[in-house]
Amino acid sequence: MELDLFDETNTVSSEQTELVRTLLEFAAGKLELPENTEVSVTFVTNERIQEINREYRDKDQPTDVISFALEDEVDDEPDFFLGDFEGLIPKNIGDIIISIDRTKEQAIEYGHSFQRELGFLALHGFLHLNGYDHMEPEDEKEMFGLQNEILKEYGLGRE
Repeated sequence: MELDLFDETNTVSSEQTELVRTLLEFAAGKLELPENTEVSVTFVTNERIQEINREYRDKDQPTDVISFALEDEVDDEPDFFLGDFEGLIPKNIGDIIISIDRTKEQAIEYGHSFQRELGFLALHGFLHLNGYDHMEPEDEKEMFGLQNEILKEYGLGRE
């Protein structure tokens, strides 16, 4: 998997970016994603994520993580472009934006490490990019169950 990481805050350590990288690669393996899958993760401030939340979701408040899926599948939609190139062209599934300010706040609020919260948010956004949601109770149970399983197997389970 190709993972592009951008730190607009200039506060995220190399160890923390490596945690996000290895966790999402681990999750990609669990989900059996093709090796040519691409994702970007951007770390921002509360102010920046509030701007994004306001612009794209009409919610004028900071949030912890926002995902923008590039390939929302539509039933019966023909795939005209790929043809013989399927598997050769990278498949960009989307972007994850994480507020580092909220990550710090929520780590304190939930009583666990910054690393655990950062991993949780990155994985949560990643699962959204892969079609998981928590709008309905049964979907929430599936998504959160998988999320907890991956975090635990990776070594970031609840402390």
